[in-house]
This record gives sequence, C-alpha cells and structure tokens, in this order.
Amino acid sequence: MQLELYLAETASLAADYKQLLDTAALDIQQGKPLSKLEQNGILHCLQVLAENAIGKARHLLKAAGQPVPISAYDAMQKLAQLQNWPATQVQQWNAIIGMRNRIVHEYMNINIDLVMQLVAQQKYLLITDFLMSDTL
Repeated sequence: MQLELYLAETASLAADYKQLLDTAALDIQQGKPLSKLEQNGILHCLQVLAENAIGKARHLLKAAGQPVPISAYDAMQKLAQLQNWPATQVQQWNAIIGMRNRIVHEYMNINIDLVMQLVAQQKYLLITDFLMSDTL
C-alpha cells in the first residue's frame, strides 16, 4: 500500500473512532452509565487506535529510511527522536502502548473505571491527533 493511501485510511479510521469516543466521553462526563457492550466498544476503539498509531510510526520510520524496530515501544521512541518529541509525549505513548497490551493480553485485569476516567478526560486525543495529522 502506498504511504499516502495508508495515511489517508489511518486518518479516516481515527476520525470515525474519535467521534465514537467523543460521544462516550460526553456520556461519562454527564454520569450516564455505560453498558458492558459500550464499555467493550470503547476498549476496542482504544486498542485499534493504538495499533493504528504503532503502524503509522513504523511506516513513517520506513519512509524516512530508518530501521523499523519490532517493539512498539522502540518504534515510538525512534519516531520521537526523529521528530523531536518532548519526553512527556514519549511517556504518554509508552502508557498508550501499555494500555493496548493490557487490553489485548491481560483483558481479565483491566480497571474499567480507570479506562472510563481516561476517556472522560479525552486522553485518547493524543492518538487521534497523531493519526489525523499529515506530518511525515
């Protein structure tokens, strides 16, 4: 897949999922109880967005002629160095990758209240902003 097409698809998916998470954030902020189905939908959105961001980081590294690490943490760290991200942003990405890993591999040990709090605070915007940006 060509990089431009990949980035366009990535941005489109991020915009769709951002809209879903924005709706969920508003519901949570207003104290509306979410069903298990809605909670699982939120987890799915966060997982897919995180995986999409990791994929974008790898594609950007490859396009820049850089080696592409296997580890998601290493890929984001390498992109952070290439794009001069502040240390706090790298820490946020490490937390995002950790959350994604927990959703995928430790799904029986997810603190759903903490996840809902992160959504209410719109912490997912770092991911969607990255995915919807056209910065190479």
